[in-house]
Amino acid sequence: MIGVTAGRSVNPLVTATLVLAFLYFARSIFVPLTFSLFTIAMVWPVQAYLQRWMPKLLALLITLTATIVVIVIVGSSVVWGFTKLAQWMLLNTGRYQAIYMEWAMWLESHGITVAGPLANHFDMAWLVRFTQGVASRLNSFAGFAVLVFIFLMLGLLEVDDFNRRLASAAAQPYGEKILISNREIGRKLRRFMVVRSFASVLTGLVVWGFALVAGLELAAAWGAIAFALNYIPFLGPLVATVFPTLFAIAQFDSWQTAVIVFVGLNLIQFIIGSYLEPLLTGASLTISPFAVIFAVFFWSFMWGISGAFIGVPILIAFVVYCAQYPASRWLAVLLSGNPAHYEKSPE
Repeated sequence: MIGVTAGRSVNPLVTATLVLAFLYFARSIFVPLTFSLFTIAMVWPVQAYLQRWMPKLLALLITLTATIVVIVIVGSSVVWGFTKLAQWMLLNTGRYQAIYMEWAMWLESHGITVAGPLANHFDMAWLVRFTQGVASRLNSFAGFAVLVFIFLMLGLLEVDDFNRRLASAAAQPYGEKILISNREIGRKLRRFMVVRSFASVLTGLVVWGFALVAGLELAAAWGAIAFALNYIPFLGPLVATVFPTLFAIAQFDSWQTAVIVFVGLNLIQFIIGSYLEPLLTGASLTISPFAVIFAVFFWSFMWGISGAFIGVPILIAFVVYCAQYPASRWLAVLLSGNPAHYEKSPE
């Protein structure tokens, strides 16, 4: 009896572990598939509206073209920003290394021995390699983009048929619940991305203006990087403040100026990310900050940079699906920043 009970309690954990392992090892397929589903949720209302006035294939062509144009514009700005930064840092590696060694010696003279071990494994050349690696990864997304495009095209063609199958009597009662969940997920993801995009554009513009006022070189590149990284909660803004701070150290050779840059950038991120964005998002989209941080780091571990970007949308979908079933609604309540919203969900 005890063995049967233990087996029943272990099975869900084993199943979840196997599913996650499958998602990890098959990420070359599941990452573009997830991105395509996310994009379908974004652009389907446009496709549905156009289909009322023109043939389905023509509406699909217009929707795909507009989507590709937006992705290319955003992606090009990101690649350009990191490429400019990598080029500048490559030309100024010696300056960074000299400053690093000077600070390491100063720390050692004040009895901080941690600088010694760090010097054996880390130098400013690592920062240059890291920046170049990010830029090269962004440039190598061509194959990924092709798979996303194929999944997106096929998915948009099948949305209507899939919804009809879910609404059929043979798919009930689960079909109706999935339909309701999909509509709510689409609505929440669109609102999330509209607000996130507005906040990202605003962050990029303000960071660009701040860099100009502070006298930082590559001000436009800092704005582009801040715009792109703002799509990754917590982790993105942190990187977007650390990079300009390290850059300011090399450019101005002054820790006081670097502190001013660091404080200014963090203030920008705090005002937009912690005050303006939640105000625009609304209570129905709020999720536990701990759950958001966990999702970003967990999916970045699973799927890299792509996982960090898609982690929060996956969390939103997971919470919505959990809220549809009484047995799992407690998870939606725990993960939500507004438990009352799910406590009132219909049985």
